[in-house]
Amino acid sequence: MSGDAPPADASAATASGADDDPRPATYYHLARAVLYREFLIFVRYPANAIGGIVVSLFFFAALFLGGQLLAGQALADSIEGIVVGYFLWTLSVGAYSSVSNDIGSEVQWGTLERHITTPFGFAPVALLKGVAKVIRTFLTSAVILAVMLLATGTRLSLAPVTVVVVAGLSIVSVLGLGFAAGGVTVLYKRIGNWLNLLQFGFVALISAPVFDLPWTRVLPLAHGSAMLQRVMVDGVRLWEFPLADLALLAAVAVGYLVGGYLVFQYATGRARRLGVLGDY
Repeated sequence: MSGDAPPADASAATASGADDDPRPATYYHLARAVLYREFLIFVRYPANAIGGIVVSLFFFAALFLGGQLLAGQALADSIEGIVVGYFLWTLSVGAYSSVSNDIGSEVQWGTLERHITTPFGFAPVALLKGVAKVIRTFLTSAVILAVMLLATGTRLSLAPVTVVVVAGLSIVSVLGLGFAAGGVTVLYKRIGNWLNLLQFGFVALISAPVFDLPWTRVLPLAHGSAMLQRVMVDGVRLWEFPLADLALLAAVAVGYLVGGYLVFQYATGRARRLGVLGDY
């Protein structure tokens, strides 16, 4: 009869078919996949990860031992600041290269267009990949920091929440620079020498005299470096900073991230118009 209910097996099949229908991926699934990918790369290629730590420690050893020979007591009096600055530099290089170098690799491998055609768009994928690498960089930089403290006998204040918040906001601006550099890479392809040169510019930004030249606070890393020095050397906690300092730190981070994103969007859009998006 037309008014009868459908058979139970038909209803079950309908329900099972509805459950088997593909569901659209969300940003949660994207973030989980990117983090899992970064974990697999770290696990499957441990020699490369350990090599990065060893290289960073080698450069610090050269800086520390060379400084002892040239400066002597003057270096000993400022060793805390040097350790903090080098820690922030390793974080900055990791954050910057995580975006710029990754985009350059995608261009070289010929897989860039796969990211462009994802439902999320390339910029969110690149940003989440950068965040995943920043998390890994925090872990490796923490190992480097521990070795530096043991080797130099330095004692620092390591309040985890304050250090993570201040250092994290400091390197967000560097993520913005990485986005801008990645966009230029998409447009002009091989500019690796210029990208590497900027990494050494981070040294000048970290050591910028923000107290003598207040305008330098709006530069990437400069204000965050000064705050991180107060956190790790003087023991200042997050809630003890003036609200204006925290607001400026957040504004600089967001400003450079948005600016880098806009440069990335413009550069990739121009690459599409010129038909060189997938070329190398």
